[in-house]
Amino acid sequence: MKDNLQFMSAQEAVHLINTGDRVGIGGFIGTGVAEEIHMAIENKYIETNTPQNLTLIYAAGIGDGNGASKGLNHYAHEGLIKRVIGGHWGMAPRLAPLVEENKLEAYNLPQGVITQLIRESAAGHPRLISHVGLGTFVDPDWDGGKLNAVTTEDIVEKIQFDSQDYLAYKTLPIDVAILKGTTADEKGNISLEDEPLTLNVLSFAMNARNNGGKVIVQVEKVVRESSLNPKNVHIPHVLVDAIVVVENKENHMQTFGTQYNEAFIRSDLVVNDKKSIYPLNIRKVIARRSAKTLTQSMKVINYGIGVPEVVANVLSEEGQEDHFIPTIEPGIFGGTPVGGLDFGCSINPDAIIDESYMFDYYDGGGLDIAFLGLAQCDDKGNVNVSKFGPKIAGCGGFINITQNAKKLVFCGTFTAGGLKMEVCDGRLVILQEGKVKKFTSDVEQITFSGKVAKQNEKPVLYVTERAVFELRKNGLTLIEIAPGIDLERDVLAQMEFTPLISKDLTLMDKAIFKEGPMGLIYNRSEQDMGSDFLTK
Repeated sequence: MKDNLQFMSAQEAVHLINTGDRVGIGGFIGTGVAEEIHMAIENKYIETNTPQNLTLIYAAGIGDGNGASKGLNHYAHEGLIKRVIGGHWGMAPRLAPLVEENKLEAYNLPQGVITQLIRESAAGHPRLISHVGLGTFVDPDWDGGKLNAVTTEDIVEKIQFDSQDYLAYKTLPIDVAILKGTTADEKGNISLEDEPLTLNVLSFAMNARNNGGKVIVQVEKVVRESSLNPKNVHIPHVLVDAIVVVENKENHMQTFGTQYNEAFIRSDLVVNDKKSIYPLNIRKVIARRSAKTLTQSMKVINYGIGVPEVVANVLSEEGQEDHFIPTIEPGIFGGTPVGGLDFGCSINPDAIIDESYMFDYYDGGGLDIAFLGLAQCDDKGNVNVSKFGPKIAGCGGFINITQNAKKLVFCGTFTAGGLKMEVCDGRLVILQEGKVKKFTSDVEQITFSGKVAKQNEKPVLYVTERAVFELRKNGLTLIEIAPGIDLERDVLAQMEFTPLISKDLTLMDKAIFKEGPMGLIYNRSEQDMGSDFLTK
């Protein structure tokens, strides 16, 4: 057994965390989250007012998305934390009031950048140089990733190489890493055989160890020394200081939505393949039109949360899913992506890699096309999905994906706040208009830069249930409207700006608005999207 290795309870492990420590937290929503340790930290602070002034560093959103005390919500106490550097905030809404009231320093950086920063910090590198974030709120020409007035330190700089702009992100050394595994051997080696994702456990552990810090890992069980297959060890024993064997299995679920699903970790299971047909509603209309942008040459896909997830349902119903390879940013290739609190996992995945390497793949242009959400859009084609008044959603992997996928489709309803519609006789009928206009004169925060996309000559579509726009050289251009929709009343009057209108404005395909399969077949050449972008 390693000399300094300790097996202890979560309550004992908390004493390894000191006031002022920089704490790296592993997890993706509710996957890979050492929940019992986070609960113990909150309880100790409530009882003893220690530790104080922690800095939290994490990549993806960690929590259940509501006020329940899960994941990062445990840290939402004034005085417990001083600074937070995170990729996504929406899963831990209890943190938002502390940001709004200037009770902590808060940064939002792209999820992929943070995963890479954790790895770069392990190697002792002073900066991560990346094009990711240019033109967005992360760019120091805008907010530099800062979320409130008390956040003043610049952790992102703009630099140039070969006359090209890049962002230089300060790396993030940590004092304590809090991680989750499945099994520890007596020597301290950690395996992840029941974990749906490997995430960044190795990078976090190396970062803490190489910066003189401590590594605490929550596991389900301990086995005798040398009984683990060395190829299955994700955290070598030399990096581990403390092991917490979980006391309550409810604090060691695969995800915050599922105690255990074998299909998350295997590719050879025969699962019930009887698929229900997604109802013909607004979301399906948007997803159907989005699916029509796909061509045979587009193989590798990313689906965002919400309406983009329905695109996968459409491909399945049309019998076309085998033409494409879905990927999910925490490291999944293939299988059937799942949603809700299981998001990030896949049924029968083909491969699972570390999160930082998935973002290396994305940043280098590995994605052929991505389907992402659409919350706010302006006349320049900028999109905001990260901040709405006091609500901080955070960018997550959105910036990495949208800046680097070869083609983009933003998917969302045309308005929000009470919108009611029905699909009737092959056309769209508005029953109640939404109160909130999503096509606004100025987005509240730039999560996607239309200017940078045009500079990079990236084909971009914005698909709603009633109108389709394309990003062209001269700006956002309306190219299609739905049957049954009045251009002036239902489209232009519901926007805060007047878009360019294509001289070839057409109706959306009527098949989108009818029951039954559309007859999609991806065995033809490029269509619908991007081939003549430069001429428009």
